Amino acid sequence: MTDTREFTDAHGIAIVYDVHPAAGEARGVVQLLHGVGEHAGRYGALISALTGAGFVVYADDHRGHGRTGIRQHDGPAKLGRLGKGGLRAAEDAIWQLTGIIRAEHPDLPLVLLGHSWGSFLAQMLVNDHPDAWDAVILSGSALRMPGSLNSAPLNARWKAPDATGFEWLSRDPAVWASFDDDPLTTDVPLLRLFGPIEAAKLYGRPRKDLGRDIPLLLLVGRDDPVGGPRSVHRLADEYRTRSGLTDVTTLVYPDARHEIFNELQQAEVRADVLSWLDAHIPAR
Repeated sequence: MTDTREFTDAHGIAIVYDVHPAAGEARGVVQLLHGVGEHAGRYGALISALTGAGFVVYADDHRGHGRTGIRQHDGPAKLGRLGKGGLRAAEDAIWQLTGIIRAEHPDLPLVLLGHSWGSFLAQMLVNDHPDAWDAVILSGSALRMPGSLNSAPLNARWKAPDATGFEWLSRDPAVWASFDDDPLTTDVPLLRLFGPIEAAKLYGRPRKDLGRDIPLLLLVGRDDPVGGPRSVHRLADEYRTRSGLTDVTTLVYPDARHEIFNELQQAEVRADVLSWLDAHIPAR
């Protein structure tokens, strides 16, 4: 039932995205933003849970990533590199897709769900367009400030002679193998992919006085090396004190690492997301 489509961004890059229809009558739409070095196809179980609960899901492969990146760079050698326009162009392309979604589903609530780099893009988009989304979910996120966002080797905590380099993603060895074997992923670090100038553009804080009280759910593994609970609690505090949000929920998952949707307790994480959505976007 998945419908694969594309649109052309302002720089002439074809952005590939999937539309997953809701099971039964749609009650809302989720716009899913994946992380760096990966692609939307890694979120199958989450997407199935969301569509089964009545949500249409739109998920693109961002600039330089996945199917978009393969076509943009004529092969896998430069996967993860954003290309002309850099981070701003990647953000603008996602906003372009938001416009497509709104035009196709003008009467349905729209949820923005971002993981890792996708959560940083989500923060930037909410700063720029606070009226666009009815709820926001950030997974594996962090306060985008020096000292709160880890730039060190993410697998340092699990360094060992037999380490794969993917231990930071999840406790599940099958996830390490799947990521390594996936022709649409890359394990080149973000700083090398983007370069220092573009990577520095990720820094920023939640906007002061957003002017809209958006419900916000923050999900993080206790052992996530990207930001971790301390950074995410700081982010939650900033959304309350700077942005004026009153409905901010933070969930920390014991022993979980960065990819909580691929963790050993992923079923619990999905159930928590659906429960939160039930409370904020009830079924029609």
